[in-house]
Amino acid sequence: MPGRILLEIVTPDKLLLSQDVDMVIAPGTEGEFGVLIGHCQFLTSLRVGELRYQIGDQWHYMSIMWGFADVTPRRVTILAEVAEKAEDIDIERAQAKVLEAEARLEAGSSREEIEAAMLSLEKARLRRKVAERQLQANRLR
Repeated sequence: MPGRILLEIVTPDKLLLSQDVDMVIAPGTEGEFGVLIGHCQFLTSLRVGELRYQIGDQWHYMSIMWGFADVTPRRVTILAEVAEKAEDIDIERAQAKVLEAEARLEAGSSREEIEAAMLSLEKARLRRKVAERQLQANRLR
């Protein structure tokens, strides 16, 4: 489709998404970046964060946990260690994981336990945030 860029999101398990989109905003390790059709080619690593893409006037959200983005003028390929569409996230479960990670962080006694708890908390908060954003976007439609 003219004016759109192909977004493909691949995890070790499957092709999660292959969709023509108007814009992609992804969590690069050096900061968030946006891509429109005709963007210059580049390759970057990804951090734990929110990936957003727009189709028409609708925004869609995903959680991304590490990986790489390969950008060309007509395609964005995301190779993610873990990726999850907002609509596939159970908000109650995500909230329970936030509380569990906060408790682990408080109880952590060693540096390794604290670092592991902080990473778990970051991932749980991301999943909750992404799911809530999609719910809010759906209500506005």
